[in-house]
Amino acid sequence: MTSQGQTPYGPPMSGAHLTIDLDALSANYRLLQTLSGASEVAPVVKADGYGMGAAQTARRLWAEGARTFYVARLTEGLALRMALGARTARILVFDGMSPGEAPVFEAHGLIPVLNSPQQIDLWLEARPGTREAALHIDTGMNRLGLSLAEASDLAANPERLRRLSPCLVISHLACAATPEHRLNRVQLERFSAVRSLFPAVSASLSSSAGIFLGPDYCFDQVRPGISLYGGGPHDRPDPRLAAVARLEAPILQIRDVPAGESIGYGAEQTAEKPLKVAIIAAGYADGYPRAASPRGSVWFDGAARRLLGRISMDLTAIDVTDAPGARLGDLVQILGPEISVDHVASAAGGSAYELLVRVGGRSERQWRGEARD
Repeated sequence: MTSQGQTPYGPPMSGAHLTIDLDALSANYRLLQTLSGASEVAPVVKADGYGMGAAQTARRLWAEGARTFYVARLTEGLALRMALGARTARILVFDGMSPGEAPVFEAHGLIPVLNSPQQIDLWLEARPGTREAALHIDTGMNRLGLSLAEASDLAANPERLRRLSPCLVISHLACAATPEHRLNRVQLERFSAVRSLFPAVSASLSSSAGIFLGPDYCFDQVRPGISLYGGGPHDRPDPRLAAVARLEAPILQIRDVPAGESIGYGAEQTAEKPLKVAIIAAGYADGYPRAASPRGSVWFDGAARRLLGRISMDLTAIDVTDAPGARLGDLVQILGPEISVDHVASAAGGSAYELLVRVGGRSERQWRGEARD
């Protein structure tokens, strides 16, 4: 228990505070490298590095040896290029390109992931110089990507393929978080067939969960996202992964609630016995999902403490009846090493992905272990 709102990493806080442990990020990167064998590990830093700060995470991962990064939007690619400065990273944009954007990709050294014949046409019509592009082939997700028939047509047109000269062929697994799902093997077989159409081009199929399916799924490059940031590959905690995000908030008030009294909005929970209740300065405006109550818990004074009543916009009530030393300003861990991001997401009926990208919104963020130029 930390006293009077004093974090071990910075000054006292008045609201929710997110500490991002870049040493833990690096440890996760090294684990994924080991699991991926000889495959290149290309971190995904879209959505501001899953809420952890794309600039800070990418610079630290560059220091660990990462040389290829993925983002979702062109604007994210531009911001990342600026953040990396003179570092000559390859930055791929999952969304591909829209009309008129080719010169922007060229000027900033960004690589579009082309997802349709229309995007390929745009790239070939406006392609400046010999700038690289990647191909996305849909093998069963039915989201972005060329169909298998469209990929075959492209491979059967050597002049068009020569002009395009893709640097990479990628696909994306739909069910890798469920290792036993039959679609994993179906997609692997389809992607292997697609790769044979482009034998001289590097291939990438797996994101985080796919890496854990084994070496057959790793190909030349893997694209980890959630597991870099501490989320388990199968939507549950994995003890091999270190917690990157630590969300804490101070106790604002401690109150005695008699038996028979209700707690919070809607009076959905009534105290069955006298309770000592701490009100902490965090709620769904800080990314703590409202649906985590009443199943979720927080960590305080060496133990998990149950939530009481509804999580509101700025406040959450917790049971500290068995923590007699609790006092104003003490810090409560909402997620972190003791309360994993997967634990909180599961309690809320959601995903670690959604939780991470939301917790950094209003919370003050602080990074430990930043890479220095």
